[in-house]
Amino acid sequence: MSAKASASNQFPKPGSPARRLVASGGEKPMSRALCGRKSGCPTRLPLARWGAKPNRLLKHADFQRVYQKGRRQFTGNMTVFFLRREVGSTSGPRVGLTVGKVLGGAVERNRIKRRMREAVRLSSVACEGPIDVIFHPRKSVLRMPFAELVSEVTRGLRLAQQRGRMPGTK
Repeated sequence: MSAKASASNQFPKPGSPARRLVASGGEKPMSRALCGRKSGCPTRLPLARWGAKPNRLLKHADFQRVYQKGRRQFTGNMTVFFLRREVGSTSGPRVGLTVGKVLGGAVERNRIKRRMREAVRLSSVACEGPIDVIFHPRKSVLRMPFAELVSEVTRGLRLAQQRGRMPGTK
């Protein structure tokens, strides 16, 4: 008997009862009615987002307003753009990220965004009040230790809160 034939006998065929999920304790396979999907697999729970939509900059117009009317601060590994919002708007900071194609391929850009999102999530307590902040990281963010990234994002948020100005003032 060849190695290929013996290997195929070790694993059950797709769709057989041994491959389907077991409800609880291993008594019997989970039915499609419990699962809700044809394949017999459970539905996945949504991943936790890095911020609820009110706490994120999403619209192109919001990004442009911060770029044109706001200020910028250069740190070692990123540029921070910020603009204070009107007092009547939603409270708390709104954060956006811009990671351009110049920073690398899709895998590297997505890794930078994941690291930045987590750093913003961990250091979001450093900034209060109605302010819009955009982080534009450099490629060095990809390789720097995460603790340094969190401290730099925290410093950027504190600078934005201290130096942020209202949209109508110069």
